[in-house]
Amino acid sequence: REALAEALQAGMITVYVGFDPTADSLHLGNLVPIMALRRMQLAGHKPIALVGGSTGLVGDPGGRSEERNLLDEEPLAHNLKGISGVLRRFLDFDSGAENAAEMVNNFDWTGPVGVIDFLRDVGKHVTVNQMMAKDSVKSRLESENGISFTEFSYMLLQAFDFWWLYENKNCIMQMGGSDQWGNITAGTDLVRKRSQGQAFALTWPLLTRSDGAKFGKTADGAIWLTADRTLPYEIHQYFLRVPDADVERMLLWFTLLPVDEIHLLMAEHDSAPDQRMAQRRLADEALTIIHGDAAVRQSNLAADALFGGNELTGEMAESLRGIVPE
Repeated sequence: REALAEALQAGMITVYVGFDPTADSLHLGNLVPIMALRRMQLAGHKPIALVGGSTGLVGDPGGRSEERNLLDEEPLAHNLKGISGVLRRFLDFDSGAENAAEMVNNFDWTGPVGVIDFLRDVGKHVTVNQMMAKDSVKSRLESENGISFTEFSYMLLQAFDFWWLYENKNCIMQMGGSDQWGNITAGTDLVRKRSQGQAFALTWPLLTRSDGAKFGKTADGAIWLTADRTLPYEIHQYFLRVPDADVERMLLWFTLLPVDEIHLLMAEHDSAPDQRMAQRRLADEALTIIHGDAAVRQSNLAADALFGGNELTGEMAESLRGIVPE
């Protein structure tokens, strides 16, 4: 921890997060790592968004009870394009700044590697004992579905990603959810053993709501970050309905408000919780980051038209398009 703090304070570092290409968009759960990359960039560090073109063809056993369906190359390419469009709304890729974000596809360096080379250069540095000890593997071994050799190899592929980015992009840190700890530390170990280098892992707890529900899920499924899948109004309403027990955490995760300002807002909220001041601020700030100011205005107008009890104006009526049947 001390070594990482020193590296962050010494100057710009390069950090990466991997995104699973199983859909042509990202969902609200992905907003946690996206915001982590954005905060890193705002602090002067260089973010890399890795989209798993090769690992998506294999599947990650972490957080799943059974084997996922593997993607073919054509739908995978479609998904990669969609995810790229989402990430460009959150990170600066094009300014030309030293810490401008980069997007990479791990198929570019994994695809050309032969089996013998991979076993020699990666496999020999990782013992089966280490892999069996990882929670993501252990939980699958204990399940009725087991784990295929294909998914078992995922950890090696992710470790190879980290090593390649370390060698070619000077990337010294990978971030992700706590379910990725085993995969990430396999990468730090490979950097240490193969390159005699130092790399860092940073993870956060998987985000769930106080009622036990999975964050970013509703009865109708995931909340997506593209308007063609989930209306901005629906995202706004989702955050407005966050329970009081969760709202401070959500403000810290999904807004860029200063911590002191959030504490003041919560004190004000607690004095009159029925007014839901914290939820309204959360919904506005989060949707601004996801879809921009115009989406916030339209969502508030639509909510006012539906629930405000005021006389319906033309602007309110226009905001309802696509939200209620005509």
